[in-house]
Amino acid sequence: MLFERDKIEDKFKWDLTELFADNEAWEESFFKTEERLPRLLEYQGKLADSDKLYDCLEFSTRLSHDISALYQYAKLNQDLDTREALYQGMTNRAETLIVKYTSIGSYIDPEVSALPAERLKELSESSKFADYDVYFKNIIRNKDIILSPKEEKLLGEVGLFANTNDDVFTMFDNADIKFAPVRDENGEKREMSHGVYALLLQSPSQKVRAKAFESMFTAYKDHINTLAANYAGNVKKDWFFAKVRGFKSSLDYAMYMENVPPTCYNKLLEAVGKGTKSLHRYIALRKRMLGVKTQNMYDLYVPLVPEQDLSMNYEDAVALVKDALSVMGKEYGEVLASAFESRWVDVYESKGKQSGAYSWGSYGVHPFVLLNYQPTVHEVFTIAHELGHSMHSYYSNKCQPEPKAGYEIFCAEIASTVNEVLLLKYLLKSATGDFRKYLLSYYLDMFRTTLFRQTHFSEFEAEAHAMVERGEPITAQSLSDVYYRLNQKYYGRSVKHNDLIRYEWARIPHFFTSFYVYKYATGITTAVSIANNILEKGAPYFEKYKRFLSAGGSMPPLDIIRLAEVDLESDAPYKRAIKEFEDALRELEDMCRQ
Repeated sequence: MLFERDKIEDKFKWDLTELFADNEAWEESFFKTEERLPRLLEYQGKLADSDKLYDCLEFSTRLSHDISALYQYAKLNQDLDTREALYQGMTNRAETLIVKYTSIGSYIDPEVSALPAERLKELSESSKFADYDVYFKNIIRNKDIILSPKEEKLLGEVGLFANTNDDVFTMFDNADIKFAPVRDENGEKREMSHGVYALLLQSPSQKVRAKAFESMFTAYKDHINTLAANYAGNVKKDWFFAKVRGFKSSLDYAMYMENVPPTCYNKLLEAVGKGTKSLHRYIALRKRMLGVKTQNMYDLYVPLVPEQDLSMNYEDAVALVKDALSVMGKEYGEVLASAFESRWVDVYESKGKQSGAYSWGSYGVHPFVLLNYQPTVHEVFTIAHELGHSMHSYYSNKCQPEPKAGYEIFCAEIASTVNEVLLLKYLLKSATGDFRKYLLSYYLDMFRTTLFRQTHFSEFEAEAHAMVERGEPITAQSLSDVYYRLNQKYYGRSVKHNDLIRYEWARIPHFFTSFYVYKYATGITTAVSIANNILEKGAPYFEKYKRFLSAGGSMPPLDIIRLAEVDLESDAPYKRAIKEFEDALRELEDMCRQ
């Protein structure tokens, strides 16, 4: 349901005064921050002096904090109505400020990198620079890829347009794209949106699902050449930055920048490759349970036991999430309750609002969570998921100094998925009969959409980038053919691979943050181990998990994950995740035979 924003109660909306009291306060901060920027140049050429270096890093951190707050306030407001020109303009100005800051401060890393390795090691071990020890360790690690000050400044200037492809897609996908309306199973004409599409895919009527699918993907097909050209520009940008830094591929560069060895990527692909047969078995079971002559791609989201619908209003969904996560103790529960009571969350879909859901952490301020809540079980899990992100940000920001508070994307999808697994297992604890069938199928679909689907996406991304790296043209035809072939590989022969599915790649926003989505797959792999450990080992283990939540970016990602006793360079977590999928599948198969 689409709401007019002024009809939504304040308790269901963000309180952005936590960032700035109003637009006037934002403007005042913007001009003061812009005026301070040139001061950063006062330290240029003086960073061999430890006092000057310390002052420079401190000043740069404060500038970064203030600019981030300016950008976040503008972007959060823009996301509430992407059609609003005022906040589009404020967001653009904040982005320009980020580019100026990056450009002016571009001398810092090269100048620090020029210091002798022994001196850098001393600085990383100095108590005075304790907040910056990770920074110096990364400088040492990156010595070979940091360019000259002039070249770094040039790359900083490129930032002014480096994200244009993402911006173009965001505007198209949220403001300009038009979908044909669809009649639901009651004959009511529904105005299509991303949120409504997700709802209609769960309709008990295959005809409604088919019409929703056709409305959605025809809209992308009608613009597929433009969308392909825009995405190709993004892939070429990635290859440009990788080459400039001396890497053999965009993937190598992306993983290096997160300090994650390719072992994890290779082990994930290997494990999922072995598990694909189990996924095919599940898709075949879905067809039998749905009782359809032909199972289509748009049939994969309908609940297998529709009479067990868990639809509930937002307040009841929140209560359920809090109960499920109470296993993590009193302190965690109190912070979680505060998130819902202190307006961290913007709840309902409204006209022009950014689609989907996210959590955005803020140092010195609580995180902000965007939802587009619809009364479906998927949305209940979305609440648990996004608050997992928020709790991760909360603990890291609370326990780490600002220079070390931000965690790498590689760790970003773990806490969110832990919450989903705990919610699922909480519900399974007392479920029997058809209700248990429903939950088992939901858990299997969680694996399908998070482990298998995101690995499917990751393989597509790798192939798209490889085309550019081999000097091959990226076209709508080539991208769609690759996507369609991979769709067949992952989903097997028990589903009809409808021709329109070949255009699905064109509606995936995360493809503009390249090599992001595979971390959803490693995230659920890690989360399965953590959630089971919490349930099996209780409070002593949660303290280890809390250390993971609190670590921010203070260590390399794999070392942070090891705090929770999970080693992604071993086979164990991947095998445990695949086994979890197979165990749930076997139980559901057995129940269906009875």
